[in-house]
Order: sequence, then structure tokens, then C-alpha cells
Amino acid sequence: MKNLMVRFMKDESGATAIEYGLIAAGISVIIIGTVNSIGTKLGTAFTAIDTGLGE
Repeated sequence: MKNLMVRFMKDESGATAIEYGLIAAGISVIIIGTVNSIGTKLGTAFTAIDTGLGE
């Protein structure tokens, strides 16, 4: 039983999975922010083009 507890305490596979999850979440937040910013700029550009063509 003691051997089982020692192996359990030394096992770091769960910590590694959590770290990879946090990295993926951080990258996702950056991608979402970038896409949102680009979308806003594209919307403004297309509105300007539409206004220019309407004249």
C-alpha cells in the first residue's frame, strides 16, 4: 500500500495535461481577440467601400 501511495505522489501526468490545457486556452484567447479585432477592421473597411460606391 505504501508503494502505491509513493507512485501516486510521484505521478505528474495529470499536471502535464493541465499545463497543456492552460497553454491551449491561452492561445485560444489570443486567437479569438485577434480575429475579433480583424473582423471589426474589415467591417469598417467594407462600410467605407460601400459608402464610396454609393456616391
